[in-house]
Amino acid sequence: MTGAGPVPGGQIRVRAVVSGRVQGVWYRESCRREAVALGVTGEVRNTAGGSVEIEAQGSRGAVDALLRWAQVGPPAAQVTHLTVEDLPPREESGFRVTR
Repeated sequence: MTGAGPVPGGQIRVRAVVSGRVQGVWYRESCRREAVALGVTGEVRNTAGGSVEIEAQGSRGAVDALLRWAQVGPPAAQVTHLTVEDLPPREESGFRVTR
C-alpha cells in the first residue's frame, strides 16, 4: 500500500489524510488503539478542514494493516477518501492522539 523502500531496521513512516465523516465519531481514539495493538508508533489528529491526519511508523505489514483499518475506521465513521505519502522514519515511541 505504501511506496517507500525498506530502511535500516525495517521501519517505514507514512502520513495519511482521511476524509469523510471522521471527526466526532471516536476515530482518533479508535486509531490509537488499533496502532498500539499493531505495534505502530506515531500520532493521529483532527485537521481544521474536517479530516483526520495520521502519521504512522512501523514495519511495512503493521503500517499497511493500520492503513487498511483507516479506510474504514470505527463503526460511526464514513471514510470517503484516504491519501498516503511516505515520510522518512525517525526516532519515536508510542502512539498518541493530539489536538
